[in-house]
Amino acid sequence: QVQLVESGGGLVQPGGSLRLSCAASGTIFSINRMGWYRQAPGKQRELVATITSGGSTNYADSVKGRFTISRDNAKNTVYLQMNSLKPEDTAVYYCNAAEYGSTWSKLRGDYWGQGTQVTVSS
Repeated sequence: QVQLVESGGGLVQPGGSLRLSCAASGTIFSINRMGWYRQAPGKQRELVATITSGGSTNYADSVKGRFTISRDNAKNTVYLQMNSLKPEDTAVYYCNAAEYGSTWSKLRGDYWGQGTQVTVSS
């Protein structure tokens, strides 16, 4: 079983930056994808960014060029560097880890953190 703990959220002014961290305890299977999702009040949860065990990244169009996802496998941690923040980035950000067995087509486990609040306001 994998446990994810997010940190780094807070209040920031428009144009500011934050770095979110997600520390994973337990063993994540070698074939995996970690990422960040967010949910604003009254809105559906949406993908922000993902990164695979091989280092491939994917970003929502709304954050491309502003956010950068990275991972440190030795520390079992994934990061989200958030620059040029906008009020519409305000949401609870959730860390996710999805692991696969044998191939990418077979989901083996799906884990979520408790979320960290990011508020962008002047």
